[in-house]
Amino acid sequence: MTFLPIRVLVLEDHLFQRSMAVSLLKQLGCQEVLQASSGSEALAVLQCAGYVDVVVCDLQMDGMDGLEFIQRISAAGQVGAIIVSSGLPGDVRLAVRQMGALLGVNMLGDVGKPLLKETLQPLLELALRQGPVPGEPATGLDTADEQQMRNAMADQQLEAYYQPKFDLQTGALQGVEVLARWNHPFKGVLSPAVFLPAIERAGLMDALLLALMRQALTLQRQVKGMGVNLGLAFNLQAGQLADAGLIVLIKDVLADFQALGFGITFELTESGLLEVPAVSLENLVRLRMMGCRLSIDDFGAGFSSLQRLCQLPFNEIKLDAEFVRGLLQEPRCRAVIGSTLALGKTLGMSVVVEGIETLEQHQALLQLGCTLGQGYWFARPMKGDDLLRWLQRNAPSSQFNGGDL
Repeated sequence: MTFLPIRVLVLEDHLFQRSMAVSLLKQLGCQEVLQASSGSEALAVLQCAGYVDVVVCDLQMDGMDGLEFIQRISAAGQVGAIIVSSGLPGDVRLAVRQMGALLGVNMLGDVGKPLLKETLQPLLELALRQGPVPGEPATGLDTADEQQMRNAMADQQLEAYYQPKFDLQTGALQGVEVLARWNHPFKGVLSPAVFLPAIERAGLMDALLLALMRQALTLQRQVKGMGVNLGLAFNLQAGQLADAGLIVLIKDVLADFQALGFGITFELTESGLLEVPAVSLENLVRLRMMGCRLSIDDFGAGFSSLQRLCQLPFNEIKLDAEFVRGLLQEPRCRAVIGSTLALGKTLGMSVVVEGIETLEQHQALLQLGCTLGQGYWFARPMKGDDLLRWLQRNAPSSQFNGGDL
């Protein structure tokens, strides 16, 4: 029997189904299995027992139901992930997962009813793989204030982490997304959720972008000596595009490193592109004129995707991870992925699928014709030194044409 060193709470009001779920989880080797018959009882269990890795959560219950429970635990930091187990229709369960994701809850998956080993075990193993992720918010950690972030920027404590993008068919590296982490002198590595709001309030978003670019371009220069052209993708907020001076600063940084624009991608979240003023559109065009690529991030999470694709000069679509989470259970998610792939092909845009976390998802995406993706199944975000070691082990299969990013 496989041993899974995780704590699981079963939230189910039906005694027989709850007993069956507890028995199955113990058979699967879970270290500890707790149980509750209502949302209020589950909160009491968490109060006494502390943090649990996974809650297997029913939705329809007397008293506090599953929806209210998910809302209540969203800000408490007592639950690592939720697995929905309900007999409600698939579209309703999908909406619940989307609600939880909007509340910041890790909605790990949906197993329906009855609980089956073959559907539950991969999700539990995924929870184990995710575990405590370096750079993720610590439980109960307060967000930083503006002065702390000014000091952190001055002390160069903001560090670039790199999450690879892969060719799903060959496993070859297709570039990296550059992410910010705060290397706090006492609290360790902290995620953007802790510091990014303060960075934005302090007007330091451009300074952060340029600092990350300098670190990443230094790494790009290092790996070029290994025969690897490492494409870099940076996150850019739509609001930053309103500053005409930002493009000049980006051009100057590239010139300092003698770097070419075609090795750089800027990812813009779709939800921030509802209204794009003329100066922002001009800056997007100027980035394209420099050879940079533009990616519309979290595609499908907003409400104006098709309009934005028609109006703005993007090269790439990054499909929101929520569609991958529902891929194996929801025909709607599979249809959205297939339609986005067809749309990208028609528009001459590459499509990158985010959030690939299991072998089953990877195989299903290959069947749909997906070619590019990223997620924990392939690699977590890593420091530059770790990426260099990874490249040294895998250099022959990591070379690519940076222009294809």
